[in-house]
Amino acid sequence: MGLEADFLEYADDGVPCRGWLVRDASRRQRQPGVILFPDARGVGAAAQECARRLAERGPTVLVADLYGNGTFAADLPQAQQLMNELRSDVSRWRRRAQAALAALVQDPTVEPQALAAIGYCFGGSTALELARSGAPLQAVVSFHGGLASPQPQDAAEIKARVLVCHGAADPLVPPAQVAEFVEHMGRSHVDWEIHAYAGVVHGFTNPEADHAGMPALAYNADADRRSWQAMLMLFYETLGVAL
Repeated sequence: MGLEADFLEYADDGVPCRGWLVRDASRRQRQPGVILFPDARGVGAAAQECARRLAERGPTVLVADLYGNGTFAADLPQAQQLMNELRSDVSRWRRRAQAALAALVQDPTVEPQALAAIGYCFGGSTALELARSGAPLQAVVSFHGGLASPQPQDAAEIKARVLVCHGAADPLVPPAQVAEFVEHMGRSHVDWEIHAYAGVVHGFTNPEADHAGMPALAYNADADRRSWQAMLMLFYETLGVAL
């Protein structure tokens, strides 16, 4: 196995985007394709490392560029601004996610009938919005993502199995928001589940969270490991990815 990784240029309605694609071009058969939506900062080292780890299991993985032009926020205030601008228009937000999925499907290593989306923090919210748009996904995973949606009733459009990995002590995604998500998903016919990790706060998969200087953010090695294994099990069941 030899992984190849490089930036991938694509566009969304005239907005140039620069994602990061990781694949094993030596495989003779097409592999599942996974869109990875990064946290609110954009395409950075943490997302690239997660993409590489996942690609080692076989899938071709594209880290999506949510803001265009390969933008990576210099700090948390800029990340918050970029995030709020994008999610202020749910149609544009979903189109940006759909553009990344379309770019992934065009890669010759990808099996277009075996697609998934995962995301971290804002990226987790984005993966769920892509699913709510009716995208042809087999699986969706949100890691410490926001669960509120501008159009939560669109849960009925989800075609994928959904896994939410959530810090039970996350102050940025409080119990009321979780309860509302459960209510709307419960009205749908979607196969969904939530894994809540006791005492865990926001950003638990990212070691960089410990350096943010915010009590709401902290890395948790156990929750990171357990959520990753839960994702792999879902991908094994839906995409045939090796455990």
